[in-house]
Amino acid sequence: MSANVQKNRMTRRVLAAAAGLATMGALVAAMPVGAHDRGHGHGHGHGHGHKPRTVDVQLLSFNDLHGNLEPPAGSAGNVSETQPDGTVKAIPAGGVEYLATSLRTARKGNPYSVTAAGGDMVGASPLLSGLFHDEPTIEALNKLDLDVTAVGNHEFDEGATELARLQNGGCHPVEGCYEKGKKFKGADFPYLAANVTKEKTGKPLLKPYTVWKKNGVKIGFIGVTLEGTPDIVTANGVKGLKFHDEVETINKYARELDRKGVKSIVALIHEGGAPASTSYNYDCDSPGAGDGISGPIVDIAKGITPKVDALVTGHTHQAYVCTVPDPSGKPRMVTSASSFGKLYTDTTLTYDRRTNDIVRTSVKSANHIVTRDQPKAADMTSLISRWNKLAAPIANKPQGWISADINGRGSTALEKPLGNVIADAQLEGLAPADKGGAEVAFMNPGGIRADLVHKASGSEGDGVVTYGEAFTVQPFTNMMNVVDLTGAQLVAALQQQVSGSNEASPKILQISKGLTYTLDLTKTGAARVVTDSIKLNGEAIDPARTYRVAMNEFLAGGGDGFPALGQGTNKLVGASDLDVFNAYLAAHSSATAPLAPPATDRITVVQ
Repeated sequence: MSANVQKNRMTRRVLAAAAGLATMGALVAAMPVGAHDRGHGHGHGHGHGHKPRTVDVQLLSFNDLHGNLEPPAGSAGNVSETQPDGTVKAIPAGGVEYLATSLRTARKGNPYSVTAAGGDMVGASPLLSGLFHDEPTIEALNKLDLDVTAVGNHEFDEGATELARLQNGGCHPVEGCYEKGKKFKGADFPYLAANVTKEKTGKPLLKPYTVWKKNGVKIGFIGVTLEGTPDIVTANGVKGLKFHDEVETINKYARELDRKGVKSIVALIHEGGAPASTSYNYDCDSPGAGDGISGPIVDIAKGITPKVDALVTGHTHQAYVCTVPDPSGKPRMVTSASSFGKLYTDTTLTYDRRTNDIVRTSVKSANHIVTRDQPKAADMTSLISRWNKLAAPIANKPQGWISADINGRGSTALEKPLGNVIADAQLEGLAPADKGGAEVAFMNPGGIRADLVHKASGSEGDGVVTYGEAFTVQPFTNMMNVVDLTGAQLVAALQQQVSGSNEASPKILQISKGLTYTLDLTKTGAARVVTDSIKLNGEAIDPARTYRVAMNEFLAGGGDGFPALGQGTNKLVGASDLDVFNAYLAAHSSATAPLAPPATDRITVVQ
C-alpha cells in the first residue's frame, strides 16, 4: 500500500546535504486562468466601490504522481467508481496530457485558483522520466502551473543534493545535459520540507512554508513528509538529514504564520490513510465524520492545530475526501487523490476578508477523475514526444514475451502474480554458487511499481515486454544481495510483515517458489504467521540452520520495517534487480512460448 523507496538507478555516490537550499525562490502567484468568469459574486469588486466580504478560493490538488507522464498501463491505470446500483466500474484514468486539460478546465471561471501537491511528484518513475533523473516531470509540472508541493519520501531517492538540483536547476552532475544547448531550469514552484533539517546545523533543508497571495487574499502552505521517511529510503538518500514529528512541526509553523497575519493555512502532508472502500467516490464520512478512514493520517489530523484549515495528504495512493475533527472538535477537510495523476481534488475555501481566515463551515471538496476521453493538452503531448525520442533507443528493446497481463501494482491480492515472477527471477539469478548460492528470495511489495501488460504500449506488438516496461516495474535498479540468515531470523522476518511498524498496514513479502506458509488474518500481530506451516521445498524451517537468502539491497538494509532481514551476514553483492528480472524474461519466454501468469499458491490466507 505505502510506496516503498529504494535507491534510484544511477545513484552510486555519497550524497551530501546541499548548502544554500534554505533560500528557495518565492512562490509564483497563480496566473489568472480563463478569459471569461462565470462569476460566483465573490472576489470581483472592480469598480463596485467596495469588495465583498468573502471570496471563494479554488484549491486544486493531487499527489503521488511518480513521474507518470504517460497514462499508466493496465489495472494500475484504473480508478474504481461505485455506480448508483452498487456495482463498481473500473475507469481508465491519468496521463499528464489529460491532467493538464482537467486542471485547466477546472480553473476556468475561478479567478482565485491555487494548485498544490502532496509529495512524491518524482521517484519510482517510469523510464520516460526516470532515465532522465525526472527532469521531464519537473518540466511538465512547471507547465501545469503547480504553485507548491510538499516533499515526499521519494523526493529523497537520490539524496539532498539531487533534490536541490530539481528545485534550482542545472544539468546532472554525472550525465550532464540531456538536450544539446538546453540547461535544466529546475522547478518554478517551491518544494516544502518543514520537518526535514540538516543534522550539522539544525536548519531546515528547504523552505518550511510559503504564502500564496492575490489581491490581498493570503493563504499559507506548510509542507511535510512522513517522519518515518528514513525507514523507507536507503541510507544514502537521507544522509545528513533529520526528520521530525509531523504534528509538532506543522503546529510550530502555523503559529509562526499566524503571528505574521496569515490566518488561512493549508497543510500538505506526505502521509495518508486507508478508506474502507477503494472507490474514489466512497463517502468516508458515513455514518459519521471520518468514520470510513483509518491509518496514520487520522491521529495526525486530530493533533494539528485548528489554525490549519485543510489537509492535503498522500503516500498511501488512496482516494478520499473526509472530515476528521480537529483538536477543538470541529470538522476539517482531509483529502487525497489516489496516485499517478488519475484524480485531482477540487476544494472550495471561502476566504473572509475581515478575519483573513477560511470560513471552515463553507469548505467543500470532491475528487474528480482525470478521464482519457477529453482532449489532450498539446504542450504535454509535445513534451512527451520530445523525451520519448531521446529514450527510444533504450526503451523499445524487447526483453521477453507474456501470454496475458501479469499484475503487480494493480493487484489487490497479498500474493501478486508479478511478485512471484520477480522473486523467482531473483532466486534463479542468484542461486548459482558463484552468484551467492541463494535458496530463497524475498521481494518487497512496494517495490513493484506497475503491471506487465499484454497489450502493446507502442509499436512493439502485443505480448512483448520492452526494456521501458520492465524498468517501469522495477525503476530503482537496486543491487541484489545474498546473505546468511538463520531459520529463526527468517521466521522473524515473516512475522515482521504483520507486526511492529507493519502491524496496522501489513507489508506482505513476495516469495520465491519452494517457500510456503499460512497467513491467518483472524489473529493479531506476529501470531498471524502460522510458524509451524512455514516450509522450504516441503521441509520445515530449522531455526538453527543457516539459509542463503536473496533480496534487494533496500530490504537487506532492514528497510520497510524488516529489521530481521538487516541482520544478514556473509553478504555477496550481485547484479541489479532489473538485470536479473530481464535475464529471467529472456530465459523463460519467446514469441512462440510466452511466459504465462504464475499460480499464486505460496501463501495460504485465512480470513
